[in-house]
Amino acid sequence: MYTKQALRDLGVGAADFTAAQKEALDRDGFYIVPDVLSPDQCRAMAEAFEALHASEAERGGHEVHVEPGARRVSNIFNKSDAFDACLELGPVLAASHYLLGEFKLHGANLRDPNKGYGHQQYHADVPKFFPDDWWVLNAIVLFDDMTLENGPTRVVPGSHHWAPINIPVINQGDWEPTELSEEDKARLPADLNAPYPNEVYVTARAGSVVIINSSLWHSGTLKKDDAHRRVCHLTYTRRDLPQQLIQVDYLTRELYDRMSPAHRFLLEIEPGASGDGVKRPPKRDHAGWWN
Repeated sequence: MYTKQALRDLGVGAADFTAAQKEALDRDGFYIVPDVLSPDQCRAMAEAFEALHASEAERGGHEVHVEPGARRVSNIFNKSDAFDACLELGPVLAASHYLLGEFKLHGANLRDPNKGYGHQQYHADVPKFFPDDWWVLNAIVLFDDMTLENGPTRVVPGSHHWAPINIPVINQGDWEPTELSEEDKARLPADLNAPYPNEVYVTARAGSVVIINSSLWHSGTLKKDDAHRRVCHLTYTRRDLPQQLIQVDYLTRELYDRMSPAHRFLLEIEPGASGDGVKRPPKRDHAGWWN
């Protein structure tokens, strides 16, 4: 099995990644695809989120990161089949193939910030060793509307072409920052919390997917109201890089049995996946997060 074969088996085709979307991903580092999930799918996934979070409460997300001020759930595919459709989102899989080449699931985390929380400093999720060294694609799958009042993601279009900024330590691997050019130094914000010139607050309807090159400068913003902003941060990475959650380490028989060979390949859950000879950079001790 290889990526092109897996995507063919899952029915991913040319219509899932248009020329306009390719241009937006290259130029801006993000774009929005509306109506990827149906209202019924959004409702079912939101209800599954609530059930899982009710059982885990403050431990929610513990396999990856417990975030004060936000409700989180991780390791979602082993806990419920309600999110399986997220593994078959053609626009996400097609964009990941374009950006990353041979790729696999990196992580899948549910998140809903609480009122008065959710603000983050500007950051890039991952480093890079050279200008188009892309490591991760992040797809924000919306179960609810993302509005200006409920803590939308903010992004700086085109910043994926700039030097990485404020990368969480957990994501740095064996990367070490290099001396910045004068141009990059001039771009660095004096305050990572403050607004940045030409930033965009991303708003979209439930069922939409926001596709982001994870080298893009971005952050969460303050949630001002009580409206839910439940999302799945679905991330894919190159096959030579480590998963955020090592899927085979958490694998249940139920998940394995209901996945097709293509799904198993993209999840990297076949026996022996952890001993495939791929050199993976070590992760460092951290107090940060991915999404």
